[in-house]
Amino acid sequence: MDQQKLHELRVFAAEIRLETLKIIASRGFGHVGGSMSMADAMAVLYGEVMNIDPKNPRWEDRDWFVLSKGHGGPVMYATLGLKGYYPIEKAYTLNQPGTDFPSHTDRNKTPGVDLTTGSLGQGMSEAVGAALGNRVQGRSSHVFVAIGDGEADEGQIWEGAQFAAHYKLDNLTCLVDDNKRQLDGAVADVMSHGKGIGAKFDAFGWNVINVEDGNDVEQIYNAIQQAYACKGKPTCLILNTVKGKGATFAEPTGAHSSQPTQEQWDEAIAASQAALEAVKNEK
Repeated sequence: MDQQKLHELRVFAAEIRLETLKIIASRGFGHVGGSMSMADAMAVLYGEVMNIDPKNPRWEDRDWFVLSKGHGGPVMYATLGLKGYYPIEKAYTLNQPGTDFPSHTDRNKTPGVDLTTGSLGQGMSEAVGAALGNRVQGRSSHVFVAIGDGEADEGQIWEGAQFAAHYKLDNLTCLVDDNKRQLDGAVADVMSHGKGIGAKFDAFGWNVINVEDGNDVEQIYNAIQQAYACKGKPTCLILNTVKGKGATFAEPTGAHSSQPTQEQWDEAIAASQAALEAVKNEK
């Protein structure tokens, strides 16, 4: 990838972070941590990798994205809004009565959402079904699914992993947002993954790629290209991320959910705006 495209993706990631904060701030509280850690991956997927058409969200030959980690809804709303699926301001009604932007993504409400998710673990099953269905129908579409490292406590994740490996779904890529935190604390303390989530996916027969910095767009892009090159098995990308990345009140603590003061919101949004301007000015 050339330097100009890398610069564009870094700018896009910074824009996603800023809009994610604004969307959650419109409600005053929410899941900042697990949304902010996914901004760079979303920038790569929607800014360069996926074959999509914002003017035709249900285009049959599109690539699919499934947000299994339900708490990350705001980062998806920010990404889709910035890509032109709808005016971004509409997402500022997050989780309010009558909104088209509920806490967990809903394909019947929000343009660009491919599958409804929220109950942790279920998005993996849906993504596996979509990948198999597209293959049966002779489509070349690729399916991406994002899960959380805490979400990987769910047995349904591993049922889906076993199914995908058995059916050799090489049109499926799983991105693990491995930010080391979940609702009740550090993943290692709440429910350790032993030798690691990657080792588990490997044991199930997946191609596993460790992305050392899961908040670096170049590393994410290169890993996805490796995933495309792997035939005969699905690929899992372990994204080593920082929970709350870029949010001044959330990144230091790795909080799962946040209810900051208005002053803290203002400070975080101002810092995110400054970070965006700094990235834009990079050579």
